[in-house]
Amino acid sequence: MSNGDVEAVDMMMWCCASCGVAEVDEIKLKKCNDCDLVRYCSDKCQQEHISQHELSCKERAAELRDEILFRQPASSHLGDCLICLLPISFDDSLDANKCFVLDCCSKMFCVGCAFAIAKREREESLEPTCPFCRQSTKKVDAKKVTKRIQANDPVAFSKMGKRYYDEGDYKGALKYLTKAAELGAVDAHFHLSLWYQAGGRGVEKNKKKELYHTEEAAIGGHPGARQNLACLELRTGRVQRAVKHFIIAANLGLDDSIKEMKECYKHGVVSKEDFAAALRAYQAAVDAAKSPQREEAAKYDAIVRGRCSTTS
Repeated sequence: MSNGDVEAVDMMMWCCASCGVAEVDEIKLKKCNDCDLVRYCSDKCQQEHISQHELSCKERAAELRDEILFRQPASSHLGDCLICLLPISFDDSLDANKCFVLDCCSKMFCVGCAFAIAKREREESLEPTCPFCRQSTKKVDAKKVTKRIQANDPVAFSKMGKRYYDEGDYKGALKYLTKAAELGAVDAHFHLSLWYQAGGRGVEKNKKKELYHTEEAAIGGHPGARQNLACLELRTGRVQRAVKHFIIAANLGLDDSIKEMKECYKHGVVSKEDFAAALRAYQAAVDAAKSPQREEAAKYDAIVRGRCSTTS
């Protein structure tokens, strides 16, 4: 950027883009909320300048959105187990028996720690309690969820929304999931994106809302949402954007995305170096989520499932 361009930008930042009045003690300029490129001294000036600013505003807003959208999350939306401090893999969240969130305090911990805690409680004949707040977990208490909802806990709102959904109360489900999403619950955004995609059960198909909730879930680190965005980009012919999404999801340890990356590499869309880097990052994410406790829990679960399938 030349000195002249810098001076022009500075002028735009300190003068009203419509009337040109400078910001002084008695005049405060407010920025355009969408692009942050220009300032205005009044709502009237902003309205009068819309026709001149609209195109550049939309372009810059799209650029800012992409900067956020394609930023690699530090971890998946599940984060780390609060006990062993290892990452909770996305696969864990697909099975209710592998990722635990208790109603009393909405803290999340992994299957390995849950298995170790339950084993110790059985061996020492202890009453099952929450490892964080020490409340009894022997019985389901709806009051606990209500209390968390009153505290504006996004996890509690999300759990209640999913509960209503499973029970067929779609009006209640939409209310609680929408509130959970407003409070930042990534899984609520993902659930809503699928709902608006499919339609029915109390909502109409809405592509705009589907895309918004999918993007918000992806930004929050949801690998499944990131995968869905990649597939959407592929369907619209924007291959390079799709590849970026696949790489981000693969870095979070999503198996489906690394498979898609492999296909892209076969068709020459992805370079050998990029595919190799994504494969290494994927494997690192998978390895980081392993532990002896989780392996022991998985073996125990496989035995139980085998017994159940034999007796059924």
